[in-house]
Amino acid sequence: MAAFLIRVLVFSVAVWVAAWIVPGIDLITGEDLLEQVLTAGAVGLIFAALDTVVRPILVVLSLPLIILTLGLFIFVLNAVMLWFTAWLSQQFGLEFVVESFWWDAVLGALVITVVSLILNLVLPDGRE
Repeated sequence: MAAFLIRVLVFSVAVWVAAWIVPGIDLITGEDLLEQVLTAGAVGLIFAALDTVVRPILVVLSLPLIILTLGLFIFVLNAVMLWFTAWLSQQFGLEFVVESFWWDAVLGALVITVVSLILNLVLPDGRE
């Protein structure tokens, strides 16, 4: 359980950074910092849940493309996960928007991957 909570925290920060850097990704909240943190946390929770359940299935289904592109198709899968997270977040009433798939979602997925990598190196993994 601790590992999943750390994963949610990492994805929350990564989504917040992606929304800050990539112009086509918006974490639309008010001026209130607490509202921004709660929205980023909720989106991070959705992203972590999808990353835990859906991503392994997508990786297995797209394994031939991953092998054919020498692993570069993983970036497209990450963009699909971000796109699906934005859609699912809007279904829950959260204001997380990814405007276009190709540039915004792919660039956002790249930012989330880099931020997650850095945070996972710094934070403990939660496993004992």
